[in-house]
This record gives sequence, C-alpha cells and structure tokens, in this order.
Amino acid sequence: MSRRYAIYDVFTDRRLAGNPLAVVFDADGLDGAQLQAIASEFNLSETVFVQRAVNPAHTAKLRIFTPGYELPFAGHPTVGAAIAIAEMQNGGDARPLDFVSVLEEKIGPVRCAVKIPATGASFAEFDLPRKSVHLDAVLERQSIAEAFGLKPTQIGFENHVPSLWSAGVAFVMVPVHDLLAASAAEFDPVVWQRCVPFAEGRLASAYLYCRGGVNHLARFHARMFAPEMGISEDPATGAAVAALSGAIHFFDQMVDGHHPILVEQGVEMGRPSLIHLHLDIAAGQIAGARIGGQAIRTASGILDV
Repeated sequence: MSRRYAIYDVFTDRRLAGNPLAVVFDADGLDGAQLQAIASEFNLSETVFVQRAVNPAHTAKLRIFTPGYELPFAGHPTVGAAIAIAEMQNGGDARPLDFVSVLEEKIGPVRCAVKIPATGASFAEFDLPRKSVHLDAVLERQSIAEAFGLKPTQIGFENHVPSLWSAGVAFVMVPVHDLLAASAAEFDPVVWQRCVPFAEGRLASAYLYCRGGVNHLARFHARMFAPEMGISEDPATGAAVAALSGAIHFFDQMVDGHHPILVEQGVEMGRPSLIHLHLDIAAGQIAGARIGGQAIRTASGILDV
C-alpha cells in the first residue's frame, strides 16, 4: 500500500536547520513492529505516524517513534505533525490560515494552535499535556562531569545543580557554567549509563543547559543526548524543554505572571533550533505551560509499505 510522507525541519524557519522529522500520513493498518521498522528506516531522531482519531471530535491520532522505541509524547513531532496536517488541509493554498487541532498521543490529548502565513514557515504551539515533575535521584557531580568530559567545577551555575525531571519523558538536567563549557562537552554514553538512574522504565536522557545563547534572544542554550533512544545528539527536543520548565521555575523561583523563554539547541551540530517556552506562574506555581516553534517542509514522497 502506498502511504504519503513528508520531511519537515522543525523549530526553525529555514530548510536544513532545526530538527528533521518524518511525518507518515495514512498510517492506519500498520502494527507497532511495522511502525518501529519504518522509523528505523528513516533513522531520524523521531518519526510521527498520523492515524484516524479515536474521538471523532479530535483531529488525528499520533504515534511517535525514535529509532529505538515508541514515545508517549514528544515536542518536535507534535509541532511538526500539527503543521503538516494543517498545511495539508489548507490544500497548499497560499492564503494565511489559523488552525486549532487536538492530537491524540499516548500521554493524552494535546491541544495545538497553528498559524500558516502567506509565505515562509508555519508556526505551531501546544499546551503541555503534563506539567514537569521533579523525580528523586542521586546525581554525583564528579560522575556527570566525567560523562561530558568536563571538570566538576563546570557543572552547575548559580543555584542550579543536576536534577531529574519529567513532563512525560525523563531527562537529567545538567546545568553547566557557560557557553564555553556547553560547546566543549563530549558525551560518553558508557560513563552516562553507569552514573544516572532509570526513570519511568528507561535510562534517563541528558539535557545539558546554560544561560544565554549564541542567538542574543535566547535565554538558555542546550544540548540533548539520548543513547537509550538511539539518538547520539538531538538538534531540538520539545519534551526536554517541557521537563526543563520545571527545573527553571524550581531554581529561579519565578514571580507570578507570564514568562516567555526562548531556548536554543542544535548549534554545535550545525542545525540551530529555537524552541519557544511560555510559562504562566500563579501563587508561586506553574499554572500553565506552552511550547511552540516554526517548521518548514523540505521533502515529500510515497512510502510503499
């Protein structure tokens, strides 16, 4: 059977930057093993499969796979799929369009808003389906430094220390002193496996971050490493930024109000990405959080499976 697919570069407004994503349409009738095999064939950090929604009031059902296994939720497939579906429904028309959808993911329904401009990259933003939670973990600074080829003194800044967070996918947040330390990091998956815990049934992935950015608008600079997922390094990771939202509020103790935060990632890979995080703080707690970004189609074709 022939199934349509498209490749989108996500969290960027230009082709061959950001995080590439395979979007497979018409994916009904494929079982889990077939979906995993197709994701391995594309060999991108994630492949998203679009199926008919269970709830007829929703737009579509998504299943998200890394080269290693299925994820309950991920940010760049959510943004990319929301834009791909909206652009397809727009029929390639050049007219601007605002589109609201609800996408069914393993974590639950995810509400997305899409803005398609007359020209250029579309933008999508979604409400986090689950707030970031702090998980108990013993994290040794010396071992973590060794996993990144850094000195222990380069791990942490201000009151930020390594911590474990999840908003659906668990990440060890590794704050580093500055941009120089972030760019110098050389990740060793063998050392990482020895020094970090399993969380939610899998080895936690690494999200290294510091304040500032190469882009002067960025509040944070980040890198992501996920050997368990089959990802040596990821150019943009919405699920990690979702988890990071909890760490930012925990350590920075944000005041009540609305806080827009821009996170850059992928710089060291030559695929710069910009991830928009919006936090609403009320009574000292995260009352709401949204993640958004642009995406642009780079390829399309037919999958004969």
